[in-house]
Amino acid sequence: MKAAKGTVFKYGDNVDTDVIIPARYLNSSDPAELATHCMEDIDKNFISKVKKGDIIVATKNFGCGSSREHAPIAIKAAGVSCVIAETFARIFYRNAINIGLPIVECPEAACAIEAGDEVEVNFDTGVITDVTKGTTYQGQAFPEFMQKIIAAEGLVNYINTTQSHADLG
Repeated sequence: MKAAKGTVFKYGDNVDTDVIIPARYLNSSDPAELATHCMEDIDKNFISKVKKGDIIVATKNFGCGSSREHAPIAIKAAGVSCVIAETFARIFYRNAINIGLPIVECPEAACAIEAGDEVEVNFDTGVITDVTKGTTYQGQAFPEFMQKIIAAEGLVNYINTTQSHADLG
């Protein structure tokens, strides 16, 4: 996965893991089940409107709250291809990369992009293009090792793949 393109769902500051996936659904670890409740406490219509490839854009401190991996798993399983924010809670950032959900920090894009805009993200360069408005922003490009983790759909898959290739050598 070198790029993402989709329609934007926009949120504000401090979107915490409890609104990304409410605690009442944490008795399941099934990604498909978690996806059906993604964002429902902050956006009742999210799951009925989100399409594969869509993008979440938020402002400051996205993913704050608990350290549960359920939050980025629910977002990814709902079909979201990327999350763009001014800043991310550090544990959410790590969890997102570990499960293969691309996230990009870019304050300018996070503030200027609006709900419903069509956006493209190039993970090699970090360039974010708001196709709707014809504007571009320079986000943080992913280092090669992070791109490999995301391409493998997460850290565990990446380790298993590299380990199995090493065994063949």
